[in-house]
Amino acid sequence: MPQNRGGRKRCLETRAGREANFWCGLKDRPAGDPRRAESLWTDLTPGQIAEALAAQGTPVSEPGVRQLLEEQGYGRRQAQKSAARGEHPARAAQFRTSARLRAESLAAPDPLLSIETKKREVLGHCYRKGQLYTTEPGRVCDPAFPSFAAGGVLPHGVYDLKKTPGSVHLGTSPDTSEFAGDRLGQGWSDRGRTADPDARSLLVLGAGGGSNRAAPWVCKEDLQRLVDWRGGGVRGAHYPPDASKYNPIEPQLFPHLTRAWQGGSLRSVGVVKQLLEKARPATGLRVVGQGLDKVYQTGRKDTEGFKETTRLRFEAFLPQWNYRVVPATA
Repeated sequence: MPQNRGGRKRCLETRAGREANFWCGLKDRPAGDPRRAESLWTDLTPGQIAEALAAQGTPVSEPGVRQLLEEQGYGRRQAQKSAARGEHPARAAQFRTSARLRAESLAAPDPLLSIETKKREVLGHCYRKGQLYTTEPGRVCDPAFPSFAAGGVLPHGVYDLKKTPGSVHLGTSPDTSEFAGDRLGQGWSDRGRTADPDARSLLVLGAGGGSNRAAPWVCKEDLQRLVDWRGGGVRGAHYPPDASKYNPIEPQLFPHLTRAWQGGSLRSVGVVKQLLEKARPATGLRVVGQGLDKVYQTGRKDTEGFKETTRLRFEAFLPQWNYRVVPATA
């Protein structure tokens, strides 16, 4: 029994020394989150850690290193895209404003649309993430080489929060404010004035970045022409920067589109349209796709004098994100 206790003691001492050397081998190669002291990682592989320990006189096998890493809370994890680049001081206030306007619109006969531009998708016989039922794997090109692609398609979505249909316009031009303004006008024509003849105005929830952001005046000028032609007003409410994931179209429409065309190559705009119209989840969502041939030019500016003569009415509270577009007859 004494020999066993002595052997156990030597074993514990050896393990303690091994762990001490293990941490000495990592102390010069750690990284972490300065806001979270418990979050650490290292760029060393188990083999490199074993070599460093052997150089210090403590040979440890790679399985032993993996065991030590596991005991100390280290594991192979993938980074999560959940950190915001920054928070605007009025972020919470604008969230409350958007929620109030959304509740008021849902209680009224006015249409309520959420708009957003999805990332550009590569066209051609190129690889896409996802799996399909096939008899054998398909052979596609690497989309990292632009020469293999047949262009790209830019999906702009318009989601009706009251009637749960969605329309996606598939453009091949750059993502410009004119493109976003035209798509909103088309979405209003499809689901707004026609479907809701008693509506007095239209509430649009937009993102805080990209072509749908509140800053460009050229988009407001296009909206002014639209309401002058159709009558009725448009009220815009934009989410703060880096908060587009809270825009209703993001969780309620776009994930279904991503699943609809995963795994297959998007050979043409027609194929993209066919696949996205197959997105029919149990929630009752129906998607209509429309291809666009119009070419939008970048760098367009608003008409000289529009800012001085505009009938836009900016809200007293957070006017940079909340405004009304009033028709000429108002």
